[in-house]
Amino acid sequence: MTSNTAQQDAAVADKTILTTSAYADGRHLAARQSIYRWQQPQYDLPGLVEEELARTSGTVFDIGCGNGKFVSRLRKDRPDLQVVGIDISVGILAGVEKPVLVADAQTLPFADDSADAVLALHMLYHVADIEATIKEMARVLRPGGVLIASTNSDTDKQELDRLWTRAAGEILGVPKGPARVSLSSRFSLEKAPRYLGAEFNEIRIQQLPGTITVADPAPIVAHLASYEAWAEQCGVPFEETVRRVAEIVDETINAEGSFKITCLGGILACRR
Repeated sequence: MTSNTAQQDAAVADKTILTTSAYADGRHLAARQSIYRWQQPQYDLPGLVEEELARTSGTVFDIGCGNGKFVSRLRKDRPDLQVVGIDISVGILAGVEKPVLVADAQTLPFADDSADAVLALHMLYHVADIEATIKEMARVLRPGGVLIASTNSDTDKQELDRLWTRAAGEILGVPKGPARVSLSSRFSLEKAPRYLGAEFNEIRIQQLPGTITVADPAPIVAHLASYEAWAEQCGVPFEETVRRVAEIVDETINAEGSFKITCLGGILACRR
């Protein structure tokens, strides 16, 4: 995973970009999620969240629920829970089964102690003030409740980082191009315990390592193209770089039979 510049970090948490471009609908998020079809081992992420909620009853807030992947699964498998999907983007919530709520994670419109579980799945890197947001999530969580967060490691998908800088460099005519924007770096698996430890005494981490192997450039192209909302922060012609990426991946597959990407994500279950 690349380390963002200050400008890139600001863009990752920019509400205008998040609501009008990055997550105006579910298209880009679905593209980033889809690359994991080619990962081994496979992880049932909604199922892992369900396991963490095995002892939970009552109300669950899925904050930053996006396209509702976890909301839908929980409502199907755990109809005893009252699951509320919450996101800052009106557009991405359009396809999520109600009840849903448009709200900013940094100022939740709920009373103290109003949820039995809070989900913050691959979203805390998108808030401007991570510490304040975690404090706000802790505020709405009842005593004995659980916060389940997820993110990726600083080492996640380094092959894509190298691929991007090579392609960008070739487009610009320099030995090494600028790094791509990283979404997770502000709240990576390595940084998360420090942030969460300010509010939670018990933090249990489940690491989810894997390898993505593709024999076609399309999944990689779709994944990288899904960062279009942050194209201005890449410092390189975005579409041209994505096209060069496709060519490099195709060359690698022809020479080696596949293109491999090492992944490391994780789930953090937090209690006070």
